[in-house]
Amino acid sequence: MRNVHKLHLCFVVVLAAAVGGTTAGEIVGKVRYAGPAPKPETVNITKDQAVCAKTPQVESSLLVNADKGVKNVVVKVTDPKDGKKMTAPAQNATVDQNGCKFNPRVTIAAAGAPVDILNSDGILHNIHTWPGKNKPFNKAQPKFRKKMTETFPEPDVIRITCDVHSWMTGYLIVAGHPYYGLSDEGGSFKITDVPAGTYTLDYWHEKLGTKTAQVTVPASGSVTADFEYPAQ
Repeated sequence: MRNVHKLHLCFVVVLAAAVGGTTAGEIVGKVRYAGPAPKPETVNITKDQAVCAKTPQVESSLLVNADKGVKNVVVKVTDPKDGKKMTAPAQNATVDQNGCKFNPRVTIAAAGAPVDILNSDGILHNIHTWPGKNKPFNKAQPKFRKKMTETFPEPDVIRITCDVHSWMTGYLIVAGHPYYGLSDEGGSFKITDVPAGTYTLDYWHEKLGTKTAQVTVPASGSVTADFEYPAQ
């Protein structure tokens, strides 16, 4: 009986460990471009040149480094199993109009959480949103209005433009759950604390489109989910 009791206790401990947080892994990977890295074109600055042309700009809708890593690819789990919502961070997500471009070009924010839209240029800008699910708006942001705060309740991919400066484009990714990643300058991304299981991943890029892949996340550790976009 004593041995049976020990076996039962051991089973309870192992089960408790599994339930208590060791059943989540992470997804890591690198997104590459199959062809030669395209050379970004120079942006033609047609207005407010004293501010906007202070630093030369290149067209940044497709940024590929020498190792063919693609920047600004949004990678998300399309079918999370736990129903977990993305929580608002301690500091609001921020989109800054600085140098007559949106910084960062792609921002991930929690659905329903405040997003600060800054005007660091000291000139007239405006925020024109092109959502799929949320209500669109087009609001002027003059130089004295340094910050506007907006919320977007529905998960969405929202294109942002400035009607004053036609070359300005950015994207706000409104996330309904926390299992999102954004590729850096080298094309690398990471999604953490994903419950173990098999999922579908979406790879979204503003110019290269959306592709999907399957991935199985282990109970601990990481799984690699590299991806390559075909050349255009």
